[in-house]
Amino acid sequence: MTKDNIIQELPYSKPFLFVDEIIAVNEHQIKGTYTFREDEYFYQGHFKNNPITPGVILTECMAQIGLASFGIFLIKNSLNQNQLSIAITSSEIDFYKPVLPGEKVSVIADKEYFRFNKLKCKVAMYNANDTLVAKGTIAGMAFQQKK
Repeated sequence: MTKDNIIQELPYSKPFLFVDEIIAVNEHQIKGTYTFREDEYFYQGHFKNNPITPGVILTECMAQIGLASFGIFLIKNSLNQNQLSIAITSSEIDFYKPVLPGEKVSVIADKEYFRFNKLKCKVAMYNANDTLVAKGTIAGMAFQQKK
């Protein structure tokens, strides 16, 4: 499994895919990016005349890069399994800065552990100025995808 084909393995599609690129990945860490387009569906009502990316969407972006993409890489490399995916089981995220329409963010996740098909990571999101936007922990479990 290489960084170039991880995104194709994700069980998401637009408008709910929040991964543009996997920059680097190894057994201990993953780094990826996403640019929040100005026409994203959630900006229409969050907030009126002052669009800001909802925290739940930032969490989802962090989970798609730092948990799902990372988990797919780890599972495919260590277990050589097909049709497995990762679902979030818990998260604890602190938010520090807003993300506005048009902003590009980077997500870095460091593996705390991966065992018994459970992955737990420390995740951090940075804006284009390398300023910390959010950080915390996310955990998830691998499950068999239905065909």
